Amino acid sequence: MSNSVVVQFMHLAHGKGLPVPAYETGASAGMDLRAAVPEGQPLTLQNGDVALVPTGFAMALPVGFEAQVRPRSGLAAKHSVTVLNTPGTIDADYRGEVKVILTNFGIEPFVVKRGMRIAQMVIAPVTTADWKVVETLPETERGAGGFGSTGKT
Repeated sequence: MSNSVVVQFMHLAHGKGLPVPAYETGASAGMDLRAAVPEGQPLTLQNGDVALVPTGFAMALPVGFEAQVRPRSGLAAKHSVTVLNTPGTIDADYRGEVKVILTNFGIEPFVVKRGMRIAQMVIAPVTTADWKVVETLPETERGAGGFGSTGKT
């Protein structure tokens, strides 16, 4: 069973001609985002470089949803190229261009060309928290143990 939400989409001038983000298979959770770098002017990421790569679109998410920008596993596995601050969150009230923070952890330069699939985006519901200030917290078996305290690998 699939849930669907309507997201308003707008091509920006430099994104004209690129496809709308799309799911590559019927059961994909993430839709591919494409680079909107100028045709014939690829962006080269050297080892250690970080670049804010344009996608050429803006969107309006419904209130109560976010978009999460995540790495593509193929780029990470084959080229050591990934998305920083992952998952990057795009809030429902943001109306600017969606951009992807790419970095190259690989040894070889990585060339980003127009239309290349550079990341994936997942649309997800948002749960907000109402804080309740208390003097003590309920006890658990684990307690305050963290960062490997269970001894399990």
